[in-house]
Amino acid sequence: MVKMANKTEEIWATGRRKCAVARVRIKPGTGKIVINGKALDKYFPTESISGYIYQPLSVTDAQGKFDITANITGGGPAGQAGALRHGVARALVKYDESLRSVLKNCGMLTRDARVKERKKSGQPGARKRFQFSKR
Repeated sequence: MVKMANKTEEIWATGRRKCAVARVRIKPGTGKIVINGKALDKYFPTESISGYIYQPLSVTDAQGKFDITANITGGGPAGQAGALRHGVARALVKYDESLRSVLKNCGMLTRDARVKERKKSGQPGARKRFQFSKR
């Protein structure tokens, strides 16, 4: 007889922003947030970025009700924070579909598709051109 693992109230979701991808798991708990094995205040030391991450929880009055575990890869601090925010919002909708309208009106379910434009050959950057010389 094969023994099955106990099913937990864990919900998975993926958030993306720029080049960053956040795989987010939420489960009912005390409000602990762990990112790549570190606490939130250690991983994102600035107040503004951590406030950005708490937005989906504060809008839905879910602060302190869920334990969040996330694995984030790629991008920088701002992109990673945006990916985590997107992932948390999507996980909350999976947990309770009635939160969808609140999060959608606040723009937290929309994937921010702005990414860095690639550099073109024969130019110093994406848009910048070398100085034109007539002669």
